[in-house]
Amino acid sequence: MADILVITGMSGAGRSATAAVLEDLGWYVVDNLPTTLVDTIVELASQPSSSIEKLALVAGRQHVELMPKVSGLRSAGHRVRVVYLDASDQELVNRYEATRRRHPLADEAGGLLEAIQRERTLLESIKADCDLAIDTTDLNVHQLKSRLLGVFESSGAERLEVTVESFGFKFGIPLDADIVMDVRFLPNPHWDESLRPMTGLDEPVRRFVLEQGSATRFVDDFMMLISGVLPEYVHEGKSYLTVAIGCTGGRHRSVAVAEEVANRLRQSGQPVRTGHRDVGR
Repeated sequence: MADILVITGMSGAGRSATAAVLEDLGWYVVDNLPTTLVDTIVELASQPSSSIEKLALVAGRQHVELMPKVSGLRSAGHRVRVVYLDASDQELVNRYEATRRRHPLADEAGGLLEAIQRERTLLESIKADCDLAIDTTDLNVHQLKSRLLGVFESSGAERLEVTVESFGFKFGIPLDADIVMDVRFLPNPHWDESLRPMTGLDEPVRRFVLEQGSATRFVDDFMMLISGVLPEYVHEGKSYLTVAIGCTGGRHRSVAVAEEVANRLRQSGQPVRTGHRDVGR
């Protein structure tokens, strides 16, 4: 049976770019897929004579109709993962205005922003059930490719893949976060003039943050929590988990804590990736 990825999400959030990256990684990609052809394509890919081992199905306008097909494929024994691409309303507006493309729901809405918000409402249930959500708001094409390479370059692993990401609350909570933790209660290195130009990746800031008793207790307690819930995510069939840790600006406290959490997960044998969304702002 083929390894199947279903690529869905907001129009303008990067489905076509994702399809191109997957094609470079050796996936057989079917873009803008009509729902009626899903079963036929999967059946052909699953034939003993087929050379297709990794099949990526990129949803067109029929996102909602595609999900019942996903359930049917899973019931038939296929490994199917759903990737949901998202971006903020303002970023999607900017992209459409820059390209002068017409939104697929333009005829059903009073304007571009209303069309985007309407589509977001229609896709809420799909995002809630996806295996991996990727927020492309702050990603250019090259950064999106790097993110996808990190996730799918070694495709086929059955273990849960965890991403630990830092962020700044002043810039908004990441749209792709599954678990969000707030470390703004920790003393802020920003108010130390010698530490302010640095980030949580620098040793002086790391020590300042992590040597606080409150930080030690938080990380210890959080590791107990995350260690307890990871097996449950695996049991539910989830392949990817994004843990977002935030402070005010996303440069100091959240970065140091995210790195510490990721290191402890690695020491326990858990595959983990790190990202620091706002460290350069």
